[in-house]
Amino acid sequence: MTSTTAADVLKQVNERSPAYAKLGVFDMDGVFRGKYLGVDKLGSALEKGFGFCDVVLGWDSSDQLIDNLTFTGWHTAYPDAEARLLPETLRTIPFEGGMPLILGEFTGRAEAVCPRGILRRVLDRAARMGCKVKAAAEFEFFVFEETPQSVRDKGYRNLKPITPGNFGYSMLRSGVHADFYQELWATCEQMRIELEALHTETGPGVLEAAIRVDDALEAADKAALFKTIVKILAQRRGWMATFMAKWSGDWPGQSGHLHMSLLDAETGGSRFFAADAPNHMSEAMRWFVGGQQALMPELLAMVSPTVNSYTRLVPGFWAPTAATWGYENRTCALRVIGGSEKSQRVEYRVAAADINPYLALAAAIGSGLWGIENQVEPDEAITGNAYEHQGESERGLPTTLWEAAQRLRGSDAARELFGSEFVDHYAATREWEEREARKAVTDWQLARYFEII
Repeated sequence: MTSTTAADVLKQVNERSPAYAKLGVFDMDGVFRGKYLGVDKLGSALEKGFGFCDVVLGWDSSDQLIDNLTFTGWHTAYPDAEARLLPETLRTIPFEGGMPLILGEFTGRAEAVCPRGILRRVLDRAARMGCKVKAAAEFEFFVFEETPQSVRDKGYRNLKPITPGNFGYSMLRSGVHADFYQELWATCEQMRIELEALHTETGPGVLEAAIRVDDALEAADKAALFKTIVKILAQRRGWMATFMAKWSGDWPGQSGHLHMSLLDAETGGSRFFAADAPNHMSEAMRWFVGGQQALMPELLAMVSPTVNSYTRLVPGFWAPTAATWGYENRTCALRVIGGSEKSQRVEYRVAAADINPYLALAAAIGSGLWGIENQVEPDEAITGNAYEHQGESERGLPTTLWEAAQRLRGSDAARELFGSEFVDHYAATREWEEREARKAVTDWQLARYFEII
């Protein structure tokens, strides 16, 4: 986070002509919602807060009103929710001529269900334990030579990726499209979403980006903004990027792996590293992993938030189907990464690119802190191929969004970590998503039943 103040924001905006800026909040699905605001209104919002129609907490990613909520709906007449602007999040948008951008978060009654607020309260819990949390996200995303109109005209079939075939870590592909890589890297640098790495992955038109580690709340801001920025830059050149967990049955899903470590708030030293312990795992790190493992089935709806998420969680496609952990083992849901005190961390590999970063990090970090508080020991680490053992695991993950929502509803730990109002609200949004999916007549159903049944 920067030390930018409200006065700094207004000074920067007043230096522009006309004097206006962008502000935005992230909704339950991690979709960026916002508006342009003139400097006078912006000054008032920075001083007193502002109202943002609470429909953004009561509709889905397609702007369809969710019918099973108590927080908001027709019964409340969709009033404005209180929100605050966060001057420390100020960035400038280079492709809009240096347009100032400020993030906001919900306050008042809406704070109980605000995704950013949920993560902030989890991090407050860590602070009360004398800890700071560092985190980073890495995303895979497919890029197509398509536009929002062309994909609709094609019915999302026969789409053309920017490159054909498999070619992971390709210096050829990145050289051919160097202008896109350079634009993405430079834009992220200018918007304080610094990247550590960017390369092709295996599959047609798929890239992977690793965002630089930061304090966990700032890391979530960066991850959430990154997805929007990638989509904007792609569409500005007549392309499209998707962060769906799995866009095609022919290719592996798209990961959104989360890395996290725990530091002592006073000394800055690692709470995860113990030089003489097996795998250098401190007692706190063992319990952190134990809590993540124990609660993963109950919190999965916060990490795998769409119906599509569960098409990725199948054996053999680099995605876990049980809450397993291992040391330097990429077939597990939790990968402990060792080495030096600085590098000791956990990689939360069950997450896909479709995450809302605030909620996924809240689940991953919150469950780890809960593990420390309750001194939860993890199972024995998996060595070798975790997929060979997942059928034997007692920690199998929900296989549908509906099941995941019910596990979340019934989780005492989730209610204690995030509050019952959030749990009930969020579970209801996921139940809605599953009910909407059930209405769809898919290509698979037509091919399966149209003639034969």
